[in-house]
Formats: sequence, structure tokens, C-alpha cells
Amino acid sequence: MTTKNTWQTICPTSDLIKNSGVCALLANEEQVALFQVGNDTFYAVSNFDPCGKANVLYRGLIGETKGGVYVASPLLKQRFCLNSGACLDDDAFAIKTYETRVSDGKLEILG
Repeated sequence: MTTKNTWQTICPTSDLIKNSGVCALLANEEQVALFQVGNDTFYAVSNFDPCGKANVLYRGLIGETKGGVYVASPLLKQRFCLNSGACLDDDAFAIKTYETRVSDGKLEILG
């Protein structure tokens, strides 16, 4: 059986903190880390750090390398690309990413 992804309203964009993360819980009980970078760029990724084995990525530091934006885990400092989910420090790890959009001032993710 296949489930179709649907847009889920997560929160008003005013609830987000620029260049920092917040955590949200999806309808399926999965935690996501939400990031606003600059004024109008939003990212949503799994909050689970596969290296540190904990839901902590929303507490990570945002950075940029070679034009790509990443979050560095607060535990072991691995960097995960916010666009692709790839771990920039160890090819054996990756995190799930979600497509985002803003509608009527609210952040929505496809999941």
C-alpha cells in the first residue's frame, strides 16, 4: 500500500527564529527540525541525528560551505546538508529532508 504525501501546515512563519532551529511534531509522530535562513528560505529535515542517535538537530548550528547550507549536530558535530540531507563528514549517514512552502504566512511541509 502506498501513501500519498500531502502538505501539512506546521506553524506560522513568525514562530520561527532566523538562522536557528525549532522542533515540530508531525501527524505521524515524527519529529522535524525547522530552520529559517535569512528572510525567506525555509528548510525542514528529520530531527533525528543518526550519528548521535538522538532527536537534537533543531539545536544544531547553521553554517554554509561551498554555497550549501548545513546544520551541525550539537552532539558529535557532523554537518548535514539542509537541501539534500547528506552528511558532509561521513557518507555513511544522511537525514530525511522535506519540501517546504509558505502559504498565508504559515510554513507547510510535504510529508
